[in-house]
Amino acid sequence: MSVKIRLTKIGRHKDPFFRIVAIDSRTARDGKPVEQIGYLDPAKGIESAVINEELALKWLNLGAIPSDTVKAVFSKKGLMAKYAESKKPAEKAEKKAAKKPAAKKTTAKAKKAE
Repeated sequence: MSVKIRLTKIGRHKDPFFRIVAIDSRTARDGKPVEQIGYLDPAKGIESAVINEELALKWLNLGAIPSDTVKAVFSKKGLMAKYAESKKPAEKAEKKAAKKPAAKKTTAKAKKAE
């Protein structure tokens, strides 16, 4: 199941209001979400968006892909920077594990030289 973080519309005609939800990518725009993360009123602007940071970071760490609009909202709120910071220590640990020193091979010539 591929999970996306995207908007679902709950406002009426010419008065939009959106929920920010984690949802299966195959589900319709207004389908049943897996979890609600926050909401956005575009009339008030991106700054007024209410987001549960803990849930947003949880879904990002689980591999959910944010839509372009949600990514812009998260960036404005500073969540994408927090997500990038949370990934750095894990990436460093993976690189260290991959860079194990190779064992020295001893050849017959090396043994004679000793």
